[in-house]
Amino acid sequence: MRRASKVDVLLSGLCRGMATLVDAVPASRPLPVRSPGADGSQAAEPELDHEERRLSGALMRVNHVGEICAQALYEGQAASTRDPQLRAFFLDAAREESDHLAWTRQRLDELGASVSLLNPVWYGGALAIGFVAGRAGDPVSLGFMAETERQVEHHLQAHLERLPARDTRSREIVDAMKADEAGHAREAMARGGVPLPLPLRWMMKASAKLMTTVAHRI
Repeated sequence: MRRASKVDVLLSGLCRGMATLVDAVPASRPLPVRSPGADGSQAAEPELDHEERRLSGALMRVNHVGEICAQALYEGQAASTRDPQLRAFFLDAAREESDHLAWTRQRLDELGASVSLLNPVWYGGALAIGFVAGRAGDPVSLGFMAETERQVEHHLQAHLERLPARDTRSREIVDAMKADEAGHAREAMARGGVPLPLPLRWMMKASAKLMTTVAHRI
């Protein structure tokens, strides 16, 4: 087989980006719902009132945006590394995160909630950040991945505390996502990631706060 050229890599990345933005990325794992109704039906789900559905929809929209950004970050990091094995690692992580993308979109549909209107903006910004992180060197790029996943894990824990108690379906999805994020952080550090400076971690938190605040509403 011939080695993929830069044009091949670019075109493949563009195709993956378009698929992400139109929610055409299928899940490789079933929806992680242990309660009755795991076949996709809502018949056994406790009835949520209007305010509960509104809150769950807003929180799951934020989570969906987070997965849009994860796809873009890993795409940017994969494109900027010169290590073929590390490029494969980032793309494999993106494929695992695509399950989260599909799960959150399905749950949004079930709740009658919309995706963020700013998804193309979120994707473009995250893609640029991922590319810059990759250009800083593989240890820094892996450290950036680990720190991102740690912050996402904390963010998902906060959502578990805010989701309505009766919304077991959303809570089980978020819980499964949280476990995956922790695994990605551990693997990134095991592959040689380095801790990021405190000011950079603060900047990442501030950027995430801005994104989640806007995505909660739009």
